[in-house]
Parts: sequence; C-alpha cells; structure tokens
Amino acid sequence: MGNRRRVAERRKTRPAVVGGMIAVVVVGAGAGAYALFGGGAAADDGTRAADQKAKVKTGPLSRAEVTGAARTFLTAWQSGRVPRAAAVTDDPSAARPLLTGYTKDAHIKDVTLTPGRPAGDKVPFSVKGTVSYKGTDKPLAYDSALTVTRRTSDGKPLVDWHSAIVHPDLKDGDELVTGEAGTPPVKALDRDGGELTKATYASIGPILDGLREKYGKKAGGKAGIELRVVRGKAAKAKDLSDKTLLELSKGTPGTVKTTLDPALQAAAEKQVAKKARSSVVLLRVSTGEILAAANASPGFNTAFQGSLAPGSTMKVITSSLLLEKGLALADKKHPCPKYFTYGHWKFQNDDKFEIKNGTFKASFARSCNTAFISQAPKLKADDLTKEAQQVFGLGLNNWAIGVPSFDGAVPVQSAAQMGASLIGQGGVRMNPLNMASVSATVKSGTFHQPYLVSPDVDGRTLAKASRTMPASTLSQLRELMSYTAAYGTAAEAMAGVGGDVGAKTGSAEVDGQKKPNGWFTAYRGDLAAAGVVQQGGHGGSTAGPIVAALLKMGG
Repeated sequence: MGNRRRVAERRKTRPAVVGGMIAVVVVGAGAGAYALFGGGAAADDGTRAADQKAKVKTGPLSRAEVTGAARTFLTAWQSGRVPRAAAVTDDPSAARPLLTGYTKDAHIKDVTLTPGRPAGDKVPFSVKGTVSYKGTDKPLAYDSALTVTRRTSDGKPLVDWHSAIVHPDLKDGDELVTGEAGTPPVKALDRDGGELTKATYASIGPILDGLREKYGKKAGGKAGIELRVVRGKAAKAKDLSDKTLLELSKGTPGTVKTTLDPALQAAAEKQVAKKARSSVVLLRVSTGEILAAANASPGFNTAFQGSLAPGSTMKVITSSLLLEKGLALADKKHPCPKYFTYGHWKFQNDDKFEIKNGTFKASFARSCNTAFISQAPKLKADDLTKEAQQVFGLGLNNWAIGVPSFDGAVPVQSAAQMGASLIGQGGVRMNPLNMASVSATVKSGTFHQPYLVSPDVDGRTLAKASRTMPASTLSQLRELMSYTAAYGTAAEAMAGVGGDVGAKTGSAEVDGQKKPNGWFTAYRGDLAAAGVVQQGGHGGSTAGPIVAALLKMGG
C-alpha cells in the first residue's frame, strides 16, 4: 500500500475505496472522473535505490504490471500531463507531439477515460470528450485500446506506443486536427444521379473519402469545420485518404458523378454481408466502368487497395504467357504430375492429385499447379512480369480510376519464387479490381483501365497496355475459361449463369492462416467481376457465389 499512499500524497487527494476498486479524481486541464483499476500497485515517478540494484525482471507481465502501467498513462493523459504520459510509453518522442496535439490541434477538452477489463497485456478503454472550436462544441465518444510491454533494458512495464491508441483511425505519423477542412465535401452520385451515402451503402466510406480528396477542391464546394485525421507520409504512401471523424459545421458540397450502378451496388453490398472478410468488384468489359465495389469490412477498401496473393486466378495471366510462347496448347497433352521440384522447392497439387495423359485445358479447369510450374525452367525471370504489364496493364502504378487504388504487382523473381508466382503466390499481389480487369481483358481482347469517375470530368489520362494478345492465344484462353465455368472448379458457382461465360477459381495460402484466401474471377457478356474471401477456403465455394450472383443480376 506504500506506493498507493505516495501517489495520493503527490496529488494531494485521498483515495476512496469502493467495492475493492480505488477511485481518484484528477483535477487539471481537461480533467474528469476516472475509474482506476484495483489490485495493482501504482507506478512511482522515481526509482528507488534498491530498485536500481534489483535484478532486471523478465518474462510475461503480471496483471498488476499491466494495470499499473495503463493506469499511470491514462491518468496522465486525461489530466493534461503530456510529458508524464509520454514517459511511460516505449517511444516518448513519438507520443509527446500527438498527445500535445490532442488538445492543441484537435481542440478536444473535458476528456474522461474509462478502462475496460484487461485481456492479457491489452487494456481497452473508452474516451468521452468535447471538441470545441471557435464557439462551437460537439461531444466526442469512441473506444480504443493500449498494449503494455516490458522494456528489455530494465524490465519496466511500458505502454507500447502507436498512434492508434489516441484514436483507432490513426496510423503512425498521422495527426488529429480540428478546423476548416482543407478539402470541401463532395456529394457523390451514382450513374443515375442518385446520392451515394454510407447510410445506403455500408462499405462506401473509403470511396467517398477518396472522391473528396481527389475532387473536393475541383467540384465547387465550400469547406466546413471538422475533426479529421490528416494522413502522414507513411499512410499517404499506401494511398490512404484523410478522414473526417466529426463534423462541427457543415460545408457546402460539390458534386461528383461516378459510374456505380445503384442496383448492382446494393446487390454487391448484400452479397459481401453474407461472408466475413469478403470483397467484390464488377466492371463493364467494353469500357472499364466500375459498376459495383463492396467490402464486408468497411474500414478499408480491399476491393481497390488490397494487396493479396491471388492464388490460382493468376493462372489466367500465366496461361496467356504459356500459350503465346507455344509452351502449351489448349487441347494438347500437358503434364500434371503430383509433384514438381523447382528451385529446391517441391510443389504439389491440392490433395496431391495428378492428371495422366490430360490436356492443358483439363489442367487449367482443375487448377493443376504442377502443370504451370513444370514450365518454369523454360521461362525467363521477367517473362511473367512483362506479360502482366504489356498485355493486362498491371503493375505499372499508372491507373487513374478517380480514387486511390493498388494496380497489382508482378515482380521479377527467380528460382522457386518465380515458380510460385506462376500460380499466384511468391511476390504476386492483386485485389478484386485487378482480377476483374484480367477477366475483362480476356473477354474484350484489349485492356481497358477500370475507372470510377469518367476521365472527361478532369481530363485524366487512362492507362494503356502496350500490346494485345495474339488472336490464337486469345481464342484459346477464352476456351480455357469457358470450359472451367462449365466443367471445372468454377462450374458449381457458375451454374445458372447463362450466355457467353468464362471463369477461374483460386486459393492463396497465407502464412499464419488456417484457411487460404478464396478467389474467383469471371465474365459474362459485357460484364466482368472478381472477388476474394480472406481466410475463406476454396474460391469456388466462397468468392464464387458472390461473383456469380452479380453476373446473373447484371446480365
């Protein structure tokens, strides 16, 4: 109890014991009532001489250490003692300016922090306060969490500092700012002139943020007063947009029209709501217009900005390469052994199947890994990269769709990694937008860069591919995808999707996941779509039904 008494004496208050919990009322700038943890010793400002000679403590943190460090940090932050709060983190130089800015730049006052029940070394807490700017006040409330870690040099428990502690929408390097929004708001419209809102379309928030960042100053609007996240260099490098957290006074929005189809967007939202961690994109083949894009997790636009191994859907691009080089023919016999070793890696097929005396079309339809990796010794390290860039327009970082996007990556690799890239593993990274574009290119015969806002709005130049597939390659590739939709791994999902169709399934293994990510890409008539369900399993049974449902409706 000695430490508790010293803490109480420094604050010149007497702790009240209520139901086994200690409560301390902290008085200071922006202070409020704060319920502290019970059962743990409070941290001391100084270090006793005896402690300096003690053996450095190692091993897991005790509950008392976790709650003590969390209590010290939260109490100091709430009472405005920024140096003290920063000092009990493992990165005071990063913590100090953000905690200072919480009051100075974000104009948040009357803060009350209420901790929840610790879970191991993690402590959740709720935040309530008031954003006050030039005579306008609005309440602010949100939940956050912190993690306590042990410093290796002296064993002291400290808060593991990340900007997300201050607000969960912050990435390291971001800032919280209240004031006139740097960018006026926009009123986003669908292709029919209806307004696009998060209330109607649950996952559209990141798209609206991107539209505002790109077109807010061009669309004729007037900025309002907001509390917002201003992205730092690291977040901007990942194409993350600034984000409004609280609107104190409304601005006057400008208007931006998109290519989204309201009925198809609503259907896409409905489909991803059925599968956790799912995302989907639907395109018009002949133009590249994005008709729908939805994510089950609305906080991040995986559909446009995801960077995931695409698994066997990558075999569409690999097949284009092999067919063009004469290393495969759709109806010619092609090896599909149980195993194939390349670059000292032993590759195998799902369930170690093999196809004896089968054609390349059969290997594509059943998604035989070794049929593709067996051709790796005959390829140059940059062959797949060139095919993806020159024919499919991928990996050049030059797409201009109207909001931030990731344009795919097919890096030059060698040995085993090159073999893995042929089946959509290794360093290959894609998202549903990229893979929907791949199917659209096959159906069209020409790459059309996808876009959400017409280039006529702002004079953007859309990306181009430097060449098209030879006619023989294109016809065979369509045959492969059509056969897969009818008789291969995509047949179950595509059942009932009539007309001129083609499809490819995929499963991508990810370290640390029990189940692979399930992928599906397909076309029907003038529509192309792709989807992913992270940790879902096989693409035919996870992402497949989502994609097929949109193709049916769109047709």
